[in-house]
Amino acid sequence: MPEHLIPISIEPLEEGGYLATSSVLQGLVAQGRTIAEVIEIAEDVARKIVESCIEHGDPIAKVIISEPSPHKKFDLKIPVPIEV
Repeated sequence: MPEHLIPISIEPLEEGGYLATSSVLQGLVAQGRTIAEVIEIAEDVARKIVESCIEHGDPIAKVIISEPSPHKKFDLKIPVPIEV
């Protein structure tokens, strides 16, 4: 089964941790202590949402279906705390 990239937005929470949501996959909301954790949870939530859509015959966003995961390099920015 080919993988598809689903865009997510990650934002820091005032009380600590991070929140991930997706503008293309309704219902994708994930919270974690670190960015790595919130990404891992978001992947699991996305997988479960897609599996549920398939099982119940619900439509999956066309943007997800039409953009298979590239087999090439892509750039990503990650936060690194640095005390100056």
